[in-house]
Amino acid sequence: MNIRTLTINDAQLYLNLLSQLDSQTQFMMYEEGERSKVVEDTKNEIKRVLELGSLMLVLEHNNILVGYLTAERGFANRIKHCAYITVGILADYQGQGLGKKLFTQLKSWATSNNITRLELTVMKHNTAGVSLYKKMGFVIEGIKQKSLIVNGQYVDEYYMALVL
Repeated sequence: MNIRTLTINDAQLYLNLLSQLDSQTQFMMYEEGERSKVVEDTKNEIKRVLELGSLMLVLEHNNILVGYLTAERGFANRIKHCAYITVGILADYQGQGLGKKLFTQLKSWATSNNITRLELTVMKHNTAGVSLYKKMGFVIEGIKQKSLIVNGQYVDEYYMALVL
């Protein structure tokens, strides 16, 4: 298993990964089939995020992307010390410590890039996600009530952060 930085050349592989995650889990933002399937859109998104000085890591196994973590740093001067985290790992690769490895690299990147606050949201009933984030030092700062609608039902999210 290899952890590396995502590049624009990975756009199709990354799009494949995101589409798989959308179909495998209800814990991601997009529903299955909702995401753009246009590779050029994915390239533009990768370019935008990387140009901001943000982090995009991927888990690669046998030339296939099986997970990712992005940390989008704040764009305005008052929030440049913050980064918003998104993470997803395919079901077959969960429970193997890969999330912990991604977050360990994230912390190293944050420290060397003057990021002192990491933030994320997670559905309250995503117990595996909440557990991982707590193990990595994140704390629950609040609840976003009715923040999502999944299968016609409102879902609350925890707002979690780690101050470095």
